[in-house]
Amino acid sequence: MKVDGACHCGRITFTGDVDPGEVSICHCTDCQTLTGTAFRVSVPVAASDFHILSGNPKVYIKTAASGARRAQAFCAECGTPLYATSDSHNPSVYGVRVGTLAQRAELRPTHAVWQRSALPWIPAIADIVVYDEEDD
Repeated sequence: MKVDGACHCGRITFTGDVDPGEVSICHCTDCQTLTGTAFRVSVPVAASDFHILSGNPKVYIKTAASGARRAQAFCAECGTPLYATSDSHNPSVYGVRVGTLAQRAELRPTHAVWQRSALPWIPAIADIVVYDEEDD
């Protein structure tokens, strides 16, 4: 599936080809912190299928407890997380953040990882009061 995405301010735009069956939720504590929320939703894109059309992401190298190093890319202007990949000059895959994609409504997660770190209130979301918009 062809996708296109952008950061919130629009300075960074990109395209890619994804398999909608590979969308995942990550509940690890690093993803919680890096997103500022409860989990992260990503889809892998092969490096050969990922193309930045405009802008230049800022990259932060995160070292995991295992010692693995991951490049976390975001827009330096608006702060939008864009993708993560290996800390190498020739990564093979990019974990693109689904929220940045125009086609995000079509990319339903198929699995979750690091469930042991999931916040305990996640299942209760289905039962909360919802509003179509926020009143100011």
